Amino acid sequence: MTMSLDETRALAESIRAEIRKAIVGQDQTVEHLLIALVAQGHVLLEGPPGTAKTLLAQCFAAATGMEFGRIQFTPDLLPGDILGSNLFNFQTSQFTLTRGPIFRELLLADEINRTPPKTQAALLEAMQERKVTLDGETHALSDHFMVVATQNPIENQGVYPLPEAQLDRFLFKLLVPYPTAEEEAAIVKRFGERSGPARPAEFGITAVADAASLGQAQEAVKIVRLSDDVINYTVALVRATRESSDIASGASPRAAVLLANAARARAALHGRDYVLPDDVKALSTATLRHRLLLSPAAEIEGRQVEDLVAGLVEQTEAPK
Repeated sequence: MTMSLDETRALAESIRAEIRKAIVGQDQTVEHLLIALVAQGHVLLEGPPGTAKTLLAQCFAAATGMEFGRIQFTPDLLPGDILGSNLFNFQTSQFTLTRGPIFRELLLADEINRTPPKTQAALLEAMQERKVTLDGETHALSDHFMVVATQNPIENQGVYPLPEAQLDRFLFKLLVPYPTAEEEAAIVKRFGERSGPARPAEFGITAVADAASLGQAQEAVKIVRLSDDVINYTVALVRATRESSDIASGASPRAAVLLANAARARAALHGRDYVLPDDVKALSTATLRHRLLLSPAAEIEGRQVEDLVAGLVEQTEAPK
């Protein structure tokens, strides 16, 4: 059974309403998380400490009814701490699988850049194929498996850059900014009298979705039409990143596929069965910013990836 687009939009609004019980602002971040969910993508959140990245992931899991798992990435974290391991049971004389936290529907990879690339690589197969291999045996993950990773852009000691293969598996990289003065006042009013960490259940957040409804919403995206004109526009935009003299390494064909899928998901959440060029434009920065490497000259000039993407969007002719 496939959910109608009106039902998909209503489900997304219900999830937003639940998250707003705890989270002040961050509407655009929540929008991108919902798009990633129905597009079956992963999200990297980057922002300074104290901007509720972890709480947002917890509230998102609570509102969507997804089984939540969290890994605090540290320099001494090992791949087995993520995946699990086969342990020998002396009573049965057999090896039994002890599942790691990756066997969840929504996995929060907290401060992912604090662990070496060797450990980060434990996520590669799971993020791409939704399965993991342990001792030669393949184990399937949930169809709704989703990684929400966080990283702190301020610190440069004790952190490791994410490998290109790791970055390319994230659908979006979202920048979580400081709140506005009005939002910060509301945050203090809501949390100022509390002691201890905030938890979604304390705000009355309840699951308004389940595995069945999430699956139906993901199926609903498939009925959204992607015209040849919009496909050509998406491809032209991605290819423009490889032709710019300011960009040393542009986006891959995978980026074009993911951007098109995300645009379909955005259209579905807005109740449309067709993709507009505006859907592609709205998601281009979040989809491309972590896939581009600036040229040395652009870095010396202090150019920003976001500005370059905005310039390419403006220069690439969109279908009427």
